[in-house]
Amino acid sequence: MLKKPTTYISEYLKELLQILKSTSFSRAVLVGIAVSLPIILGIRFDQYEIGLALCFGAFWSSPSDISGSFRHKKIGILTSAALAMVVGFIGGYLHYETWLALSVIGFLGFGIAYLSIYGFRASLVSFSGLLALVLSFAHDAEEIAIYQFALFIGLGGVWYLLLAKIWYHIHPTEETEELFSETYVLTAEFLETRRKLVDPYNDREDLMSKNMKLQSEPTTKHESLRRILISKRSTRGHSDYQDRRLLVFVQLVEMMETAIANPVNYDRMDVLFSANLRYLQLIQDLIYEMARQLRRISEAGNDTRKLPASDALEKCFEATRIELSSRYRTLRSEEYLMLENLLGYQEKQFKKLKRIKQLLDEKGTIDINIIDRKAAKRFVVSQELDPDLVLRNFSFKSTIFRHSLRLAVTIMIGYTLGSLFPFQNPYWILLTIIVIMRPSYGLTKSRAKDRMVGTLIGGLVAIGMVFFIQNPYAYGVLAIVFLVFAIALAQRNARSAAIFITLNVVFIFALLSPDIMTVIKFRIVDTLVGAGLSYAAMRWLWPTWESTEIKASIEKSLRANKEFLHEIGEYYQKKGDLPIGYRLARREAFLQTSDLNSAFQRMAQEPKSKQYAMERNYELVVLNHTFLASLASLSTFIQSHETTEASEQFEHAIGKIRQNLDMTLQCTKDASCEVAKTYTDNAAFFEDQLPDFSATGSEHFTAKSERMIRILQEAHLVWEQLQWLYSISARMLKVTVS
Repeated sequence: MLKKPTTYISEYLKELLQILKSTSFSRAVLVGIAVSLPIILGIRFDQYEIGLALCFGAFWSSPSDISGSFRHKKIGILTSAALAMVVGFIGGYLHYETWLALSVIGFLGFGIAYLSIYGFRASLVSFSGLLALVLSFAHDAEEIAIYQFALFIGLGGVWYLLLAKIWYHIHPTEETEELFSETYVLTAEFLETRRKLVDPYNDREDLMSKNMKLQSEPTTKHESLRRILISKRSTRGHSDYQDRRLLVFVQLVEMMETAIANPVNYDRMDVLFSANLRYLQLIQDLIYEMARQLRRISEAGNDTRKLPASDALEKCFEATRIELSSRYRTLRSEEYLMLENLLGYQEKQFKKLKRIKQLLDEKGTIDINIIDRKAAKRFVVSQELDPDLVLRNFSFKSTIFRHSLRLAVTIMIGYTLGSLFPFQNPYWILLTIIVIMRPSYGLTKSRAKDRMVGTLIGGLVAIGMVFFIQNPYAYGVLAIVFLVFAIALAQRNARSAAIFITLNVVFIFALLSPDIMTVIKFRIVDTLVGAGLSYAAMRWLWPTWESTEIKASIEKSLRANKEFLHEIGEYYQKKGDLPIGYRLARREAFLQTSDLNSAFQRMAQEPKSKQYAMERNYELVVLNHTFLASLASLSTFIQSHETTEASEQFEHAIGKIRQNLDMTLQCTKDASCEVAKTYTDNAAFFEDQLPDFSATGSEHFTAKSERMIRILQEAHLVWEQLQWLYSISARMLKVTVS
């Protein structure tokens, strides 16, 4: 169905408003001020080169200004400034001998790109260094010495840090609130997908695939929030805020775990409720309302008056309870217990949702638990800065090593082409290469496509604008505005960012050269050459194919799930408070499963000819995801219910599942998989432990038999999940061996 023009306009305006309110736009404005003010003052006081050096330093340092504690930002910005200063100094002497310049570019390109072995923030420092290396060709210092120009580049980084510090003191919670807002929406989307899974008429296989994609983004946001909330030192003015937000974060993580949990066998549910779909609709209504409230919380922001009331949800639960209690005699006991489990999970979600709203309502009085920050810091993984990493990754087995070598060779080829042929600005080719090239094929391909299309569109728009606008002051203002939007959209929409960066470049050169059409023509040609080189290099120069890398991701996910299973078994036996080891194992299991999902998505973007064992890998990814969902169900149940003593049969069952996982792990390493020959099927053991409901009707579930209901509910869910876990682990072993 086609949308009305008014709908398109409304959606566009809504998206534009979101961009203008985002932290990425705030940062882009900061960069705009940081790069334009030195240039304006430099021209005003006849010190253009000093202004340009400060502009370069600020611009090259800005990529490290990303989500995280301000301490990490400061280190990243200063490191970027220092690297840019050194590279700018070396680059200043690369204009004399082509053969020497080519060698130095290759060596420096590899070394700077190789810094990415130290994690994501290091990769941004690396990007700053590569920008400095390439853009050092854009200007020859004439009025001041090269070493002075390099020093002012370093000062430009300090200038940007000063602006970032001022902005942080004005808006200390802006970044945190945006991350929370995004996490509320992503959690709501995940809940909505889970709601659809309850409906027997929906395509569950497609929904499960969508679920795996949706799971990765909230997990990434959780990691960012962990770093900010746990790593940030409490100040007297913000300790209450920090504690409240940390507790909100805990509720969101637990909501996600419960949402991933799969408390019922859907196929069995379809059979049991084929004639009573009304009950399933009630459950769907509950999930829908909770998702809607999460979106309302996201929209409310810091305005507590806009927080949604719990009345609608309470009415939904009341209606469901009344419906269930009025007709429970018509249900078989297994149907009744399944509904109890489904409803119980939604009630847990409701409690977490109410807790979030209570914590956000700062006017309300609420008992905030004391947070053990030393224990909490164990959940934040610090980046290893061991110098030995350099040697450990210095081989073709390392993805970063291959990427660094590939990038170095490609920029050398780009530089050679730019020197041999009459390109107007050869460094544009190199700039395109470093912006597009990434370690993975899929991302490089999509960025190359977006860059080319965006540049073509930007060029066409620029032609029209230059035709109507002849004022040089307007060119300057538009260049700054387009730069701000290009930076703001860089992470949101690469194609739109390419359009704005093209417009920015065109209007900058419009100030310097009257021949705008030539500038646009060469801008397009340089981009096409750079994009073509990037794609060709990714395709044929030491390519990294996910089909060979995904085995390691599967192994990590299996190990994490195995450890989580072990911690669940330990907790079920010992009871009491949740130990730190349990929480760490849960976090690792969710994180590794999310990474595995992302790895498979990258594999799906690769050429068909390189997608080795695609069906087998897909099945293993789905099985890992399903295994974690079942673990989450078991985990959620035993945390929120008083359970009976763990029996020998329970320990035996856990042992059998772990044995299957151990054999699967061994088979991922050993192709012959001799250990699989010792496998014996224990499915009958699990069947025997399931409670028999054939002769039991729901009329036995009276108020007097509440204890019996809980015992049967425990037996039903725990043993059904154990049986399911065993079945999945056996299937994973079979698929791995095949």
